[in-house]
Amino acid sequence: MNKNYYAVLMAGGIGSRFWPVSTTEFPKQFHDMLGTGETLIQRTFSRLSKIVPSQNIFILTNERYNDLVLEQLPEIEQRQVVTEPAMRNTAPCILYASMKIQKENPNAVMVVAPSDHWIEDEDAFVSNLKQCFDSCTKKDVLMTLGIQPTFPNTGYGYIQYKKEDKAIKKVAQFTEKPDYDTAKRFLEEGNYLWNAGIFIWSATSIINAFEKFQKQMTSLFEQGNDVYNTDQENDFICTHYPQAENISIDYAILEKAENVYVLPATFDWNDLGTWGSLYDKLDKNDAKNAVVNARVLSQEASGNMIMASNDKIVVVDGLENYIIVDKDDVLLIYPKKKEQDIKQVLKKVKDTYGEQYG
Repeated sequence: MNKNYYAVLMAGGIGSRFWPVSTTEFPKQFHDMLGTGETLIQRTFSRLSKIVPSQNIFILTNERYNDLVLEQLPEIEQRQVVTEPAMRNTAPCILYASMKIQKENPNAVMVVAPSDHWIEDEDAFVSNLKQCFDSCTKKDVLMTLGIQPTFPNTGYGYIQYKKEDKAIKKVAQFTEKPDYDTAKRFLEEGNYLWNAGIFIWSATSIINAFEKFQKQMTSLFEQGNDVYNTDQENDFICTHYPQAENISIDYAILEKAENVYVLPATFDWNDLGTWGSLYDKLDKNDAKNAVVNARVLSQEASGNMIMASNDKIVVVDGLENYIIVDKDDVLLIYPKKKEQDIKQVLKKVKDTYGEQYG
């Protein structure tokens, strides 16, 4: 296995659209959302381990999840858990991790990947990732894996690439979540991909891009060059990290850089961002209900996403296309078509009954 291959596994999100299972104290990446016996972060770590040495996989997370990460990934060391003392979106944490990795190995090429995605064909994922690593080793490029769109989804960002007869294509532009008509036009034009948030580059290339487009942020983190990977690192980060701008890697770097390329992925993918997306990927029973950790008796009930714990018996009559989730002292019964509103529901619950419910 190539010792220059590294991975940064992003595991700091809260996943509030998966409430009440996903909470601030115990977010979705640490749950077995698919009922497979593995949590999402465990599955992602295992997938990355097929191409990246396990000791070169860093987990980027909020400091409150440090112990959860070590508990669920007993094969890693504390040095591999990179914690944020404050939530500042993806650009600062990626720069921070990149500087740590470059100091450890100046020849490092790295993949940045979310911890909560569903990828079925892991061999195809490894093959695509190897192709990107090879390209980033040879050239000063910033790469991403794009997903072939199957319908005009308005919940994903899109990557437009230049039409050219090459496997790896130059990115023309990024577009944030479009409306339905725009997404439909994207599919008709044929040179748009879903943005999966999986990025590949050399540590040197991404740091150079930060130096060009985010001078203030780079200057802030460069002050720690002497303390990265030492006992003094944590004190430095606790003091300086909260001063970083709250900005995504897309806005900070990728939409500005000229050397951005995309490889259309050959694997199926789902970002598992909502209960509906989880329903789509799970096996269904005869009534077309998706069931996790429950025993279900249903009558005139179909299209439901049903999750409980401890194999609880759930009886459902007369409900179609609902989310039914029983978790500790919260029971959610909510229409799938309104799943994007669960964030607002969570806010109301916390405002009414207390922060402990979210």
